[in-house]
Amino acid sequence: MTASPVLLEPKIAPIQQAERIQIVDILRGFALFGILLVNMAIFSYPFQSLVFPADPAMPWYDWAATWLIHFLGEGKFYALFSLLFGLGMFLLMERIEARGRRFVPFYMRRLLALLLIGIVHAFLIWPGDILIIYALLGFPLLLFRKAKPRTLLIWAVILIAIPLLFMAGAIGLVALGSATPEGAQQIEAAFAATKAGFLADVDRSYAAYTSGNFLEITAQRVYDYLNMGLISVFVLGFNVLALFLVGIWFGRRRIFADLEAHRSFFRKLLIWGFTVGLLGNALYATLIMSIPRYDASVTLVIATVAQGIAAPLLMLGYVAAICLLALRPPWGRWLAVLAPVGQMALTNYLLESIIATMIFYGYGLGLFGQVGAAWGIVLTVVIYLLLIPFSHWWMRRFLYGPAEWLWRSMTYWKWQPLRRRA
Repeated sequence: MTASPVLLEPKIAPIQQAERIQIVDILRGFALFGILLVNMAIFSYPFQSLVFPADPAMPWYDWAATWLIHFLGEGKFYALFSLLFGLGMFLLMERIEARGRRFVPFYMRRLLALLLIGIVHAFLIWPGDILIIYALLGFPLLLFRKAKPRTLLIWAVILIAIPLLFMAGAIGLVALGSATPEGAQQIEAAFAATKAGFLADVDRSYAAYTSGNFLEITAQRVYDYLNMGLISVFVLGFNVLALFLVGIWFGRRRIFADLEAHRSFFRKLLIWGFTVGLLGNALYATLIMSIPRYDASVTLVIATVAQGIAAPLLMLGYVAAICLLALRPPWGRWLAVLAPVGQMALTNYLLESIIATMIFYGYGLGLFGQVGAAWGIVLTVVIYLLLIPFSHWWMRRFLYGPAEWLWRSMTYWKWQPLRRRA
């Protein structure tokens, strides 16, 4: 295969194995499990099902599993991936600028390459893609690349607060509009129309994903992404960018570069993260089980605020727990098993989508709508346990995962070496 022309100086090259920080790869590997756990509901049921309350007629074990995923999973693992994405940008910037090269043009090419991968993922594999959001928000992230640690945290708090304040304001406007009988009737009709639209989309999804061929399902994927996936840019965008900034803060403070030196920091983070995080997420999980997300209500505001604050804190509690465990010799060795999974995180993220859609979609096993939340957890564990030995096998033979290799080759506009030398 003929290599494309080299557009960058040879001194800019992909990160080498010796330059990796193992705890970061471990955290990426851990995040992949949580991402699959939360995404299983969208793999196995219509995307639009997320806006409806849990079915009270479901078996108790599915009800308990759904509550548990809301409690410990939802909102925590994309947050962890976002933190690591921001950290990755900072580490890459330091390495490239230390070699006297321009970072911004390079990183913009990297984001465009990720955007292309995300579009392929969203339209040809699974509409719940988050790579497009990461690629798009990576551009405003560049504005913060030189920000001081205090500035990063201030902006992170502001960004997390914006959607919470917006929702509270929206509820206030609904209450104000409902003050008159005519206004209340119009608002009620609008919410009823919204519900009817979601129900129609649920029926459309069942028809396509259960028995459609690849082309029919692809048409539905495009429809779902344009009608639901893009909404996540606005719903999750502020939080994602906020956690990008927290990741840069971790990089500037060298938190992961020396775990032992930050042991006391992780202990404090563990206490606050789990205390506030568990309480807030328990409140969120309990409330969200019985209310629709398309209907403005005070209960929805309380649930959203609880999760908006508690989910990032619980995620940080997870980070602290893993870092403290990594400092203990037996646990450090066991956790290192996850490092190869995290080294090829993009590949494994795409593989999770490919495997799950082949299980649920009509061109695969056709189990769409037939697997409840409890069996979804079992399936998550099985798929993840398969990814661990595969990642070890691959990384013993190759420098990067296949998706990482493609991403790097697209970024550098030059085919990168893939196989390890003997």
